[in-house]
Amino acid sequence: MGIILGSGLGALGDSLVEADYIPYSEIPHFVPSTAPGHKGRIVIGKLGGKTLLCMQGRVHYYEGYTMAQITYPVRVMKKLGIQTLILTNSCGGLNPEFSPGDLMVITDHINFTGQNPLIGPNEEEFGPRFPDMTRAYSRELIALAKQAASDGNILLREGVYVGYSGPSFETPAEIRLFQQFGGSAVGMSTVPEAIVASHCKMRLLALGCVTNLAAGILDVPLTGEEVIEVAAKAGEKFTRLITEIIKRI
Repeated sequence: MGIILGSGLGALGDSLVEADYIPYSEIPHFVPSTAPGHKGRIVIGKLGGKTLLCMQGRVHYYEGYTMAQITYPVRVMKKLGIQTLILTNSCGGLNPEFSPGDLMVITDHINFTGQNPLIGPNEEEFGPRFPDMTRAYSRELIALAKQAASDGNILLREGVYVGYSGPSFETPAEIRLFQQFGGSAVGMSTVPEAIVASHCKMRLLALGCVTNLAAGILDVPLTGEEVIEVAAKAGEKFTRLITEIIKRI
C-alpha cells in the first residue's frame, strides 16, 4: 500500500517501524517539496502490521511544477506493485456544519484546477486514453473507513472535494459557487493524484482534515499557518484512524 500525507499530517510517517527514509532529492525525477509542513521524503516501513510506502509531503501545482511532475510518484508506486493508495490532505470546509479538526472521507471530487494530468500522449502501460471516473474512490474502502471510524468513536464526515489550483485561497464568491456545485470541502491537492491513480486502476481512498471553514463562511482571514496548526492538533486522531484502516485492508 501507499499513502501520500498532506499539509501538517506528516507525523504519521514518523510512526512507521523498521523504517527506511529516502529524501526526494535522491530519487530520479522526483522534485523537491517546497510547501510548509511537507518534509519531502519517502518512508518505507510497517504500520498496523502492513508494509507501507509513505510520502511525507507532496508537491503541488501551485509550486510551479507540471501536472506530470506532481503525479509522477503515483506512477512510481504503480510500478513498484502498489495496488491500494491512500491520499490525505488538509482542506477548507464548505459545509457550515463542519468544524476545524473534523476528518472527512472523500466520496467524489470536482476538478476546478483547469488542468488534467492525463493531457498529452497516453501511457498505455498504465491505463486507457479515456479512463472512467465513475468509481474513482473505492466504495469498498469508503465503507471500511466509515466502519473503522465508528468502531474507534471518531467522527468521520463524508463529501465531495473541490480541487483548486491555489496558492491564493478561494474568494467568498468562489466558495459560494463550490457550495452550489455540491462541494463539501476545498483544497489545493489530491485531485491530480486521484485522476492518475484511477487511470492506473489503483484502489483509492482519500481522507481530508478540515482545518478551517472556507472564505466568507466566517468573517475571519485565512492563513497557511492555521492550516498546519490545526492539522497537527488532529494528528493523533488522524493517525489512529489511518492505522485502523490499514489493519483492515
